[in-house]
Amino acid sequence: MITVPAALVAWRTGISGAAGRAWLDALPDRVETLCAAWDLVPEDVPPLAGAVNLVVLVRRGDERFALRVCWPEHDLAAEVAALRAWDGRGAVRLVAVAPAGDAVLLERLDPHRSLRDLPLDEAATVAGRLLAELAVPAPRGLPTLAAAAAAFTRHAAGRNQALGGPVPGEALGRARDLAATLPTDAGLLVHGDLHWGNVLADGAGGWRAVDPKPAVGDPAVGVAELLWTRADEALTAEQLRRLLHRIAAAAALDPARVAGWTVVRAVDYWLWGLENGLTEDPVRCARLVDALG
Repeated sequence: MITVPAALVAWRTGISGAAGRAWLDALPDRVETLCAAWDLVPEDVPPLAGAVNLVVLVRRGDERFALRVCWPEHDLAAEVAALRAWDGRGAVRLVAVAPAGDAVLLERLDPHRSLRDLPLDEAATVAGRLLAELAVPAPRGLPTLAAAAAAFTRHAAGRNQALGGPVPGEALGRARDLAATLPTDAGLLVHGDLHWGNVLADGAGGWRAVDPKPAVGDPAVGVAELLWTRADEALTAEQLRRLLHRIAAAAALDPARVAGWTVVRAVDYWLWGLENGLTEDPVRCARLVDALG
């Protein structure tokens, strides 16, 4: 029987309390049930964990997979729809979905080798090409960039005021104006969380995305995570702008549109980070907004 990683226990109980503890307590039995249903054998290695999921490396004969069991409030249905649309092109391939809707079986990528391991310029080119590859016509029923942008425009000022006004008025106003005017209706599938750690080596010389939070909209919105998650390696504003341009060029995206959406996303995440007790990422977002001002 598996042992749930301590990091997942701490994160889930800290956020969800008794409900989180109940889910965690049931996970070992749930994994055992899924393995029996899909004829899987867990490998003798510790499970991996994110904030909302447990990943168990498993085998069926000579085939190797990753079994992912998700926190019930995670929108796994949207993720499944996106993975089916990509069908292994640019993203991990979906093998099976549990009837209960709480788990998926995925092809095995290399969980220990991500784009974090490549030099920044090389990783930026790979990530940009992947953004382009993932920009396929979106399936119906997914969250939309238009709705997210409208919600940001409505609520950003109030969120900032509730926090004591950490985002300067000029930056906040610019982000709200951009969210209200940038095009949102490209109709393309957007990964939604394409940072360096969510791109894994596929064992055949390529790279594929995992763990999407999919939406329908403009792929230009997907560059922001790539910028703030390695912002510490771009020490000046000019280096941050150069990184943005490298990713945009590799993705064949308009750098001005990428910059606009990055300002919106950075201000939104700046506020979200402070709302949730983060200390380092809001500083990175502030640097990014200032560099693109």
